[in-house]
Amino acid sequence: MIKTRDNKPHIGIFGRRNTGKSSFINSLVGQEIAIVSEQAGTTTDPVKKSIEIFGIGPAIVVDTAGIDDTGELGKKRIEKSLEVLKIVDCAVLMISENTFESYEKALIEAFNSYEVPYILVHNKSDEQPLEEETRIRIGTITKAELTDFSAKEKNNLDKVIVSLKNSIPESVFQKPQLLGDIIGKGDYVLLITPIDNEAPDGRMILPQVMAIRDVLDNDAINIVLKEDQVENFFKTSGITPKLAITDSQVFGKMKDIVPANVPFTSFSIMLARFRGNFKAYLDGTPKIDELQDGDRVLILESCTHQVNCDDIGRFKLPNWIKEYTGRNIEYDVVAGLDKITRDMEDYKMVIQCGGCMVTRKQLRSRLKSAKDASIAISNYGMAIAWVNGMFDRVTEPFSKVYA
Repeated sequence: MIKTRDNKPHIGIFGRRNTGKSSFINSLVGQEIAIVSEQAGTTTDPVKKSIEIFGIGPAIVVDTAGIDDTGELGKKRIEKSLEVLKIVDCAVLMISENTFESYEKALIEAFNSYEVPYILVHNKSDEQPLEEETRIRIGTITKAELTDFSAKEKNNLDKVIVSLKNSIPESVFQKPQLLGDIIGKGDYVLLITPIDNEAPDGRMILPQVMAIRDVLDNDAINIVLKEDQVENFFKTSGITPKLAITDSQVFGKMKDIVPANVPFTSFSIMLARFRGNFKAYLDGTPKIDELQDGDRVLILESCTHQVNCDDIGRFKLPNWIKEYTGRNIEYDVVAGLDKITRDMEDYKMVIQCGGCMVTRKQLRSRLKSAKDASIAISNYGMAIAWVNGMFDRVTEPFSKVYA
């Protein structure tokens, strides 16, 4: 089973300045890994830390700036803190001194908007214990578990950890299948890997590496070829692979070379299932046929890279869609986790890359606004398959499992 950072729960620590967020993180792991200071605002930008929490295991904790930061710089820090909600699986809302007002209510609204489960921790209880009036006031806003705590004395630490563990969605601990439910011991898996201008010098791209490792983990056999070697392989080897996976951009060349009896897909479609938006992509991709002149399509790249004329998302895919539809379509490209500046309603369709560089949660959050607005979404591999007339064939290997 392939192991990625997706398998570690991402936990965000939120609250006002000087509520003891960094001290709380140190308490969780039993060592000083976060800077603690009496000066409010010590933590300025979100900081990720890979930690081990007894009772939970390996996790990524994200220490954020105070939600009550001030000034123009403080406003930007708050925005960065809220951006963390797109990547975390659960959150801890730190409060202290029985203070629960507009800042805390705004955070809870943000948690709910991003569907992030959370707990509340009233820190510094050694200085001022949680009052029943505070508990009642909080109870009128949220039913989330609330625990009185002291980072200094570590009282109720076990209780906090249990509450935190219970707040993490079970799906985070369930390791999604890459290929293991399709292939088995001794199966041959053909990986078709073009070496072009976009291929990094001296190494494979991440989806190819992930596939190779997963094939090995499932005791199957890798056969790795360039696209110009595939035809000879099928003519001379006598091997019928259990599965063939290609780079989506050579679908057009491979569709008549890979025999019809060999299950066939692409690295991008493999990742679409692995990252968890497969059903939405299946439903959205056919909307390519409905695109009209002047419609706007958003291309989402989850990584940043040097752009060249062989770029799939910026050049090849738009050209293929134009050839297929005969329509003059406008495209916007947003790379990495940059903000989408236009209103989502301006777009007729969103096409997401494979998402090999982000987590499942990041990808789901990235597409949330499009799904909420009922905008059709697709991914690179599925869109390329559609315009090549082979959509059903290359999605069939995964069609019975919607992760």
